[in-house]
Amino acid sequence: MFHDSILVLNKSWTAIATTTMKRGFSLVFQDRARIVDPETYELHSFESWLIEGSRPVTETAPQIERWLKTASLWIRVPEVIVLQRFNGVPRRELTFSRRNIYRRDNFTCQYCDTRPGLKQLSIDHVMPLSRGGRTSWENCVVACVRCNTRKGNRTPDEARMPIAREPFRPSFNDGVGLGAGVPASWERFVGRVKREILE
Repeated sequence: MFHDSILVLNKSWTAIATTTMKRGFSLVFQDRARIVDPETYELHSFESWLIEGSRPVTETAPQIERWLKTASLWIRVPEVIVLQRFNGVPRRELTFSRRNIYRRDNFTCQYCDTRPGLKQLSIDHVMPLSRGGRTSWENCVVACVRCNTRKGNRTPDEARMPIAREPFRPSFNDGVGLGAGVPASWERFVGRVKREILE
């Protein structure tokens, strides 16, 4: 998921977003951001990064790192950049969508705790719509087609089908998966974001 992403920090070195390789290089080239060396945490301009993090195309790029090939150089793709001026933390909300509900519930049926695959997953309204339930984070869960059909127009209690985890509104960082399997170079910054959300 993160192989083409760059972590963006604000001026205080707090993680605020991820961006594409193209946009990340653009911010650095325009002198609006600096590249953070993942090992030493030194800051680099576009020019100093070319000196430190590039090789002639006559050499083979290492397989373990991310590289961008130009006409004459292999340029190492940055993993983390820090903005020069912006110091805020944007207020973001995760979009309510089928895909994000699937991700929140880890593609797992909340009634039988199985992962049958996308084609066999559906969205269940815990309190059915016909009985006043709403289409919201707090009333929708992932259910396999079999469990959804079995539950029908009943509540989980009426159907004797307990929910594995009560539905909830995830934070933006939960939705994009920050903190779970992120690159090692991001962990220091992502952990900081997680702590701020919990406090």
